[in-house]
Amino acid sequence: MEKNVVEKTLVVLKPDAVQRGIMGEIITRFERAGLKVVAVKMVAPDEKHFHDHYEGISKLISRWGEEIYRITLSHMSEGPVLAIVLEGVEAVAHVRKMVGATDPKESAPGTIRGDYTHVTRAYTNERSGTLPNILHASGDVDEASQEIALWFDESEVYNYKAPHESTVHGQVPKKQ
Repeated sequence: MEKNVVEKTLVVLKPDAVQRGIMGEIITRFERAGLKVVAVKMVAPDEKHFHDHYEGISKLISRWGEEIYRITLSHMSEGPVLAIVLEGVEAVAHVRKMVGATDPKESAPGTIRGDYTHVTRAYTNERSGTLPNILHASGDVDEASQEIALWFDESEVYNYKAPHESTVHGQVPKKQ
């Protein structure tokens, strides 16, 4: 028997999404898919916060090197970001599918990156530039838990019942 599959996941709308004014459109896509926003805030994290996120949790420096980390840090510091916690059935995998591949070139039309980005990793790498790919989404359930704890205090994540949850999650027929 399956355990409770209602999960929380972190999404961070990066400075390029904020600067382009497409935050509402992106949040709307998640809500239309039936995901519930349980926390949201605009922040401009410092380097320590980004290091805790990108190396402490994601191991970006360990996997890709200091230069990639510095480029990522430069991009994430271009302006404020919007941190969001979404909740839903298998939310981590569902959000990853909606977001698309990290490299916009590999993101299918219909995904958020496929619809809102076009600059490729090859183009940006050749110029040692940043990769404007709109957002970050947690990679797995464990990462989501760690990231949410880094970005939000427990008191900032809300537990509430939305009127449409039984419709979105499916109803359990009453026994007769």
